Amino acid sequence: MILEVKGLTKSYNGHPAVAGIDLEMKDGEVFGLLGPNGAGKSTTISMVSGLVKPNAGSIRIGGIDIFQDPLASRRLIGVVPQDIALYPTLTARENLAFWGHMYGQSGADLRKRVDEVLELVGLADRANQRIDKYSGGMKRRINIGAGLMHRPKLLLMDEPTVGIDPQSRNHILDTVKELNRQGTSVLYTSHYMEEVEALCDRIAIMDLGKVMACGSLNELRLLVGDKDVITIQANVPEGKVLDDLRAIPGVDGVSKDDGHLRVVAPYGRKVLGDVVTRLAAGGVKVRSIDIKEPDLEGVFLHLTGKALRD
Repeated sequence: MILEVKGLTKSYNGHPAVAGIDLEMKDGEVFGLLGPNGAGKSTTISMVSGLVKPNAGSIRIGGIDIFQDPLASRRLIGVVPQDIALYPTLTARENLAFWGHMYGQSGADLRKRVDEVLELVGLADRANQRIDKYSGGMKRRINIGAGLMHRPKLLLMDEPTVGIDPQSRNHILDTVKELNRQGTSVLYTSHYMEEVEALCDRIAIMDLGKVMACGSLNELRLLVGDKDVITIQANVPEGKVLDDLRAIPGVDGVSKDDGHLRVVAPYGRKVLGDVVTRLAAGGVKVRSIDIKEPDLEGVFLHLTGKALRD
């Protein structure tokens, strides 16, 4: 195992951010932590990287206890934080060289690695431009590069695509796939369901500091079974209408966010008529309806009773 986490707990002012989680990550896999903001994903990454001390629990990286031998364990990991950890007045090349020096690289080996990383993140042609002239997506790509300079065995990536353009996002996802193809293990946190579906060998679904379920995408889908997710574009008020929908026989879960209503049911088409009837009775105007087979959104709704972005 490249990563073993047991009983990991962290509280702030008496409020649990991470509540006794267990995780095991195999060498060579991409492992996803999926959950909404506030689920405990970033706190988990911070503890695994050694930046935050847990209240309880153990963490082993490559078989090394990170508290007994922190220097040895940190040599095995690269960290890509949510916030940009770059010097804005330095060029991309200078930033990468700086972080390479921090890992003990120098001379020809350092120059070669800088060139390799610039090529990997797709910014070799902008290597000598200052970071403060970069777009948000380009900064995030160099931010990833900084975590790769020392060729880590395990790369920790905390929400690396937040707030960037689609082109940069796709490039980052392609970079993760290429890194994994080259043998790097990746722990990837996100609240974007489609990212972990596309990247991850196994996924842990987190909410309220707990791991609600863990497994491959297919294993997680089995938790929902043959249940469908009905997505209805409509502005539904809190209260009686939602309660009426939850009372429909065959409906297993109902949630709403940003003008979308989601209903989980074993046979979506069988309950659709009742759903539409009760919405109409409540004066709700339906703009569109879509029925999908189980995905991670449906799994999350099944486990927590709310949508991923609630």
